[in-house]
Amino acid sequence: MDNENHTSDATDDDSEDNFAQLLEKSLTTRGRLEPGQKVESKIVKITPEWIFLDLGGKGEGYLDRKELMDAAGELAVKEGDMIRAYFLSSENNEMHFTTKIGSGPAGRQQIEDAWRNDIPVEGTIVKEVKGGFEIKIAGSIRAFCPFSRAGLRREDDPSAHIGRSTTFKITEYNEKNIILSRKAILEEERERKKQELKSTLKVGMKVKGTITSIQKFGAFVDIGGVEGLLPISEISWGRTDKVSDVLSMDQEVEVIIKAADWGENRFSFSLKDVMPNPWDRVADDYPVGSYHTGTVARLVPFGVFVTLGIGVDGLIHISKLGAGKKISHPKEVLKEGQNVEVKIEAVDKEKKKLSLSLAEISREEEEAAATLKNYQEQAKDKPQNLGNLGDLLKAKMEQKGRSN
Repeated sequence: MDNENHTSDATDDDSEDNFAQLLEKSLTTRGRLEPGQKVESKIVKITPEWIFLDLGGKGEGYLDRKELMDAAGELAVKEGDMIRAYFLSSENNEMHFTTKIGSGPAGRQQIEDAWRNDIPVEGTIVKEVKGGFEIKIAGSIRAFCPFSRAGLRREDDPSAHIGRSTTFKITEYNEKNIILSRKAILEEERERKKQELKSTLKVGMKVKGTITSIQKFGAFVDIGGVEGLLPISEISWGRTDKVSDVLSMDQEVEVIIKAADWGENRFSFSLKDVMPNPWDRVADDYPVGSYHTGTVARLVPFGVFVTLGIGVDGLIHISKLGAGKKISHPKEVLKEGQNVEVKIEAVDKEKKKLSLSLAEISREEEEAAATLKNYQEQAKDKPQNLGNLGDLLKAKMEQKGRSN
């Protein structure tokens, strides 16, 4: 019995030892990070020299406080903030991280490690050279960034970037050449922001953005991780002939999302949809029978389009232009840019159509109609003392001629 008990105890001890070894192995495996591995971590403590990170089950890491200080020497983060960092090494169970290889003195080995492990490096744009920029990294090491990988916008002046310090990815490394890419950093950041926006952005939403490029056909707008087109037709309810007359580079705008194709990375926006639609009030602002002054916008074979307000045009049909005479083209009566007074003949809000007539002709027709009505009323009472309608109209025209 004693032997049996001893055997049982030995088995339990072996089981406990094996369990302890497995647990230790599991924790070690779970906590192991490869150099260059990226983590998203919360800042748990900030000291005068170090920033400590909570790595969850992997333990705790640290990085140099100076890495997260701005140009004025102020710390740009606080305890509780989430940051992205890259694992460098582990010593005495302490894991060292970095957000980038700094611009201070650093050996080529660190630069090579950054290249192998896809860790960003900080560099200063020194000068413009053929095809790109000369960049200094790690204090004194020379590198090259092609214009195509510099992340420049279409309107950027390369010389304006001289002296700036920013982060790059090393895309090529050897003893003779170090090739950098700023665009890789921007694309990575944009993709991260895009994924964050993907779950929240919907067609029809109003969002804030910044004009990043102006073209003949419209403008490109960055809404913070996603860039899309604002077509020229969506800039204003009125006609826009030149985009730069309405918008400017880096201008902040509010736009409506018109379309979002996440797969093709195509997005379109509308600026005019943020503004009140003038056709919503057209019946109140331009009631039938009212008179308004407008500007001749276009001459077409069948009539004249007149702009009465922003986004509101009406048509004078060619049949209403000749004052009773037949004309072959509206240019015989009016010209583009001319100010004219018009009368509202009909309003179709749904089809966004206004039918107009020239006020001068309309008034003459109204006067003739009023004269006829007056004649008919008087004729009922005193038919023996009145001439015919022709005599009355002739007298009316003569009176009008004398008054002119």
